[in-house]
Amino acid sequence: MSRPLQTVMSAVRVLEAFDADRTEWRLSELAEFLDLPTSTLHETLETLSVTGLLQKTGRGRYALGWRLLKLSSALYSSLPWYGPAHDTMNALARGTRRLAFLAVLDQSGPQPQVLCIARSVQGREGDEVEGETRFQLPAHASASGKLLFALHGLPLPNHPPRYTAYTSPSPWDQEAAAIRAADLAVTQDEWSLGTSSLAVPVRGLGGEALCALGLSLPTDQLRGRELLERRLRRATHDLGWELGGR
Repeated sequence: MSRPLQTVMSAVRVLEAFDADRTEWRLSELAEFLDLPTSTLHETLETLSVTGLLQKTGRGRYALGWRLLKLSSALYSSLPWYGPAHDTMNALARGTRRLAFLAVLDQSGPQPQVLCIARSVQGREGDEVEGETRFQLPAHASASGKLLFALHGLPLPNHPPRYTAYTSPSPWDQEAAAIRAADLAVTQDEWSLGTSSLAVPVRGLGGEALCALGLSLPTDQLRGRELLERRLRRATHDLGWELGGR
């Protein structure tokens, strides 16, 4: 890896450590979280602060900077469906008291990637879950990944990592066909033991899948899956009408 690329990747790791549950970091805490020397991390944090991508909120404390808001506003303005989808996600989280998320399929690079672009705040009720909260999601072990790969007719990556004993329990061709038939993907303990997820597509004009809307919950609460499925389908149905789908 070249030095410029290494520098950029280091900055990206730092920025991705900030999310809805952790909006501020101390230098020492972030160094431990990222497993980086404090001296190296301090240099990266100072550089990001100078550029406006981060801001100092106190001695040794950092938060996201205003420049990121400008960049995100430009991105969201290019996605007219994002605002309504985000509102629907938050309403779903409030109504179900579960972690809700939005994920998209990014095919701009050499390999398709599933990216979590938004999620509700954890901890509203009950135990926190791993959920589909990381920025890049495993296509073979996440509900949104399986849903988006199946709907786009994509094969899973070769030799994907096995996170638990339950990762990818079925042959992909069979599972993808079942997902397309149900317009729903479900995972149970496949990425993280004790966490399960459901995802359905948000469709726009022409019926194309714009993104996945889903819920993550403790596996022992999957007994309420039928109700959650109905809530998900109703949410995406109403959202589809708002976006002009018929």
